Parts: sequence; structure tokens; C-alpha cells
Amino acid sequence: MPTDHPSDAEQLRAEIAAAAARMIAEDGADYSTAKRKAIRQLLGQRRVRGDVLPDNAQIEDEVRAYNELFLSDSQPARLQSLRQLALEIMTDLQMFSPYLTGAVLNGTAGEHSDIHLQLFTDSPKDVEIHLLNRHVDFEVSEVPHFSGRADPVERLSFLHRREGVHLVIHDVDDLRAGRRRPDGRNIERADLNAVRLLVEQGRQ
Repeated sequence: MPTDHPSDAEQLRAEIAAAAARMIAEDGADYSTAKRKAIRQLLGQRRVRGDVLPDNAQIEDEVRAYNELFLSDSQPARLQSLRQLALEIMTDLQMFSPYLTGAVLNGTAGEHSDIHLQLFTDSPKDVEIHLLNRHVDFEVSEVPHFSGRADPVERLSFLHRREGVHLVIHDVDDLRAGRRRPDGRNIERADLNAVRLLVEQGRQ
């Protein structure tokens, strides 16, 4: 007989998502770390079945709900400030086709969120030279390519007005390639004009 009550797996998945969302909103944890800690917090060392693991989309929804419930007096202004700063940085880097990604784009950014940009250029060194000419002290690291391919890509990280900024540098051809991740989900990113519109409209 059909029932409207959630299954045990659905209930546990929702609890994991909510616990992870709190860590993301309050502590600035990344999604994978928050998910692992939430599982350990709720289940200890028990083995976890795949059907009780929330995906990032479910956790993102819970972060939105948490922000609306507990941070409605501060989070919107914080988000707008980060978007304005992202717009300023993107304007300076517009020759490298900057795109905004992550929490500052999707509207869940909070007190501990950084600005994440994707750049597309034939010469990563040109980005480094541009930053050096601006007297920006940056750190270089590598991160996985958004498509899931084997070769990592370069990331430049620095502080700007006391906010963390991360530039992930891709080849120009990557911009023309498909916009889907290996899991089939669309890659969410916004160009300079789209971010300018977000700032002007003040939307979440």
C-alpha cells in the first residue's frame, strides 16, 4: 500500500544533507569534507550504503534553507559583497574570459566562502604576469579538470581585500567544449555580463 512517509534511507539521506549544510554554512567546509563529517557524526564508523548518500544538489538545497532560516539578516549582504568583488576582479581579468562558479554564483555563499573563477587562455603564464604586474602575491597549485579528464589544471590563489580568490586556468578550447561534468550535470558558470546583471538586480 503506498505511503507518503519517507523510507529509512531517504530520512537518513536528508539528515546527512542537513548536517553537512550546517558545516558548510557555519564553518566554510567544502562539500566532500562536510559530507564525510556528517556521516561520521550521525553513523560513527558504520559502513554507509550508497543509497543514503546525498548528492551535492541536495546539500546545496539544504544550505539555502539554512541560510534563509538562520542567516537571513546577514547572508544576502555578504553574498552581494562577494559578487561585487568578483565583478571587479573579472573586469580586470576580462582578457582571459573569466567565468564565476561556485557558491558566489549559486547564491549560497556565506561568511567563509571564497570567490572561484574559471579563466580561459592559451597562455597561463600571461595570467601570472598580469597578477605580478598588479603586485598580487599568489600561490600556485593544481586541481582536477572540470571534465574529469586525467590532466590537472593550474590554480592561482590569493587574497584581495581580505577575501580568498581562486583562479582556475583552462585552455581556450575548454570554453567551447561541452558544459557537462562526468556525472552528467551541467557546469554552472556565469560570464562578466551575467555577473554584472546579478549584482545590479541583487538576486540570490
